[in-house]
Amino acid sequence: MGLFSTLFGKKKIQGRNKNVFYAQQDELMKQASLDAQTNFKYFWRELYWEQRRIVPAHDFAMVKVPFQQKFSREKETLVEHMWVNNISFNGEVITGELVNQPNRLTNVDKGDIVTRKIDEIGDWMISIKGKTYGGFTIQVMRSGMNDQEREHHDTTWGLDFGDYNEVLLVYEQKEKPENLAEHPMSKNMTEKMSEFLKDNPEELTIIDDDGLSLLHKEAIAGNKIGIKILLEQGADKDIKSGSGKTALEYAEAMGWEHLIEVFE
Repeated sequence: MGLFSTLFGKKKIQGRNKNVFYAQQDELMKQASLDAQTNFKYFWRELYWEQRRIVPAHDFAMVKVPFQQKFSREKETLVEHMWVNNISFNGEVITGELVNQPNRLTNVDKGDIVTRKIDEIGDWMISIKGKTYGGFTIQVMRSGMNDQEREHHDTTWGLDFGDYNEVLLVYEQKEKPENLAEHPMSKNMTEKMSEFLKDNPEELTIIDDDGLSLLHKEAIAGNKIGIKILLEQGADKDIKSGSGKTALEYAEAMGWEHLIEVFE
């Protein structure tokens, strides 16, 4: 919370009721975190396809997580919000590596492996060609800055955060809104995926270390085209993962409503 305190310090609340100001900002940050959780599916879909690229497209992809510790000398539990990268996700648990060095916490350290569920994260952000996607809480912070502070913030990060009133979820969202429904790589890989499965039918039944089949993973990532191809090639839509879930159940849990009809 060091950056938050710096940006919304005394300079920003002169002449205002301090308690009201912080209460308003706290509510905005809470809503931003809820929005990040709801839209985490887009973060994972993008990361899912990044893993298949020969040439990486991301500058970085990170998840922000609140860490807390209770000190005997403190009246309240101390909380620090820090970023985690090298993300993996099995449809239930997010795993990654802590990027930041804590300011005051002693129960975690930079480089620690972190696991969280979606409803435990505070934010996520991806940078592609210097432009950010996600960053819900960061846009709340940027909204409280004046033009000079906002420019300094963006220059420090070296990124294009765009309009603080608008959080973009997917690459080229404004130019190609259809990218919200299906990742462009999913469309481009249709023929190759069909050919690959015909030549390697065993891929339909392989279960990975997380207990997931390819059908499960495509459902978690929201790939409608991939799911159609898998089902056409004979994938069992009723196959259950190691945790006892079908691909449809993963799609429903992730909020991929456009996939439901494919399984009917």
